[in-house]
Amino acid sequence: MSFIKTMKVKYVSMKLFKRIGFKHQASGFRPLRITFILAACSLKPAAQTVRSLVLLLLITLGVATSEEAIAQEKLTLGDAIKIAQQSSRNIRKSQLNLYGSQRSLDAQRLSLKSKFALDVTPFDYNRNRNFNDLFSTWNTNEDYNSFANLSVSQPIFATDGRISLINRLGYRDNYSEFQDIRTKTFSNNLYLQLDQPIFTYNRTKIQLKELELNLENATISNALELLTLEQNVTRLFYTFYQRQNSLQISKDEYENQKISYEITKKKVDADLLAQEELYQAELNLATSRSTLENNEVLLANAADDFKLLLGMDLTQEIEVDIDINFVTRKVDLNQALAYALENRMELRQRAIDIERSQFELIRTKALNEFKGAVALSLGVFGDNERAPDIYNVPSVNPRIAISFSIPIFDWGENRARMDAANTSREIKVIDLEIEKNDIMINIRKVYRNLQNLENQISIAEQNVKNATLTYDLNLERYKNGDLTSIDLNRFQSQLSEKKGTLADALINYKMELLNLKILSLYNFETQEPVIAPQK
Repeated sequence: MSFIKTMKVKYVSMKLFKRIGFKHQASGFRPLRITFILAACSLKPAAQTVRSLVLLLLITLGVATSEEAIAQEKLTLGDAIKIAQQSSRNIRKSQLNLYGSQRSLDAQRLSLKSKFALDVTPFDYNRNRNFNDLFSTWNTNEDYNSFANLSVSQPIFATDGRISLINRLGYRDNYSEFQDIRTKTFSNNLYLQLDQPIFTYNRTKIQLKELELNLENATISNALELLTLEQNVTRLFYTFYQRQNSLQISKDEYENQKISYEITKKKVDADLLAQEELYQAELNLATSRSTLENNEVLLANAADDFKLLLGMDLTQEIEVDIDINFVTRKVDLNQALAYALENRMELRQRAIDIERSQFELIRTKALNEFKGAVALSLGVFGDNERAPDIYNVPSVNPRIAISFSIPIFDWGENRARMDAANTSREIKVIDLEIEKNDIMINIRKVYRNLQNLENQISIAEQNVKNATLTYDLNLERYKNGDLTSIDLNRFQSQLSEKKGTLADALINYKMELLNLKILSLYNFETQEPVIAPQK
């Protein structure tokens, strides 16, 4: 008896599934749309237990389906790009590189300010026994020191020198066994010191300029990474849309094949067509269903690739929202070339490489150069057994020193290094010219592609209209028995092909517009430059 009740529940559930929009597929029952109108669900007379079980089952499925619908996310292209920018490891890496370059430059600029330092040695004890050659005797010397150095140092950016104000305050307790004398004194040495290199290049200026170029290069690299990410996201976004569109086209074709199959079946049953026509209709229907299922797989794969790039949960259900309508954009080739040659960041990177090579040339030349150094100091020194009386009898301690480094013969080493550095610089100049030519050629190619795609889209739109009209006319002919199912299938395939060709052409047009935006740094869709002009 329980078995009969179970069968009744299954039977009634199947009927309810069909009434509320469930469709049987290879993977089981899949909810297409759930609308609960309990008043419309008329159950056959059955036990109250059966009714309760069915309602409980429907409510459970409805809750699960509602949660699934809520979890699904619809993304626009702008939303996808923002998500990718937040989750991209490459973007994170380039931003860290940019931050590091900025902080290095900040550190170098701060190093040009005055530095204050205090060095304290509170205890320094030394006891040693030495032989005195003058008196031919051994002497023990015991020495205790305590001192502190306070210094203020200021780099001179214009000359790469350094000026320092130093004060050394100390206390000494010294005992000598030779004369059995112990000396306890306080001392203070206050002096101003200047160290200035001469006949050489300014290392401070070059180091600062290099760090500025590093920051500029990091900024450019970050901007280029953002553009590359936008291009990759857009490419996978449109690929995902293409799969969606292909799936929809295959669904339409499958529905048309089902209509064709029903017509053929009725005609064969009425002996108006031969049995082989039904076989062909079944084959066409099976082929169409196979294409539909294959497109479902391709869409699922494209969704996984897209979510992986965005850093989303792979179990998250998504769909894309896009306006694929064709709108002709006014593209000026000369304007695109002008913006590119003026603003392309890769060109600036090549120019930065040339400037860096010039700095390397200066360093190479300085490896074996004639150079000098000037050291000046002027101070006042005092000492006394009492700290307040240190400067009772002060003494002035001037110092001046001039030194030179004069190369004599290096066997041609410096000349060889200079030749190598010059060669490297010339290569970078050639790279700049190559980059300019590549930019111009790529822009010209994209411009030609856009012109060709505009024509192709116009042709594809007309082809879709013609294919639709042709299919509708031949469907009527087929209904009237004037056309075979093989011929009708050919017209159906033609319609699907033309729809796919139009969608591909529209997407290719938008991708080429994006390529032109990246190549020229001008957005011809909004007629605005990508990089705001400098004020």
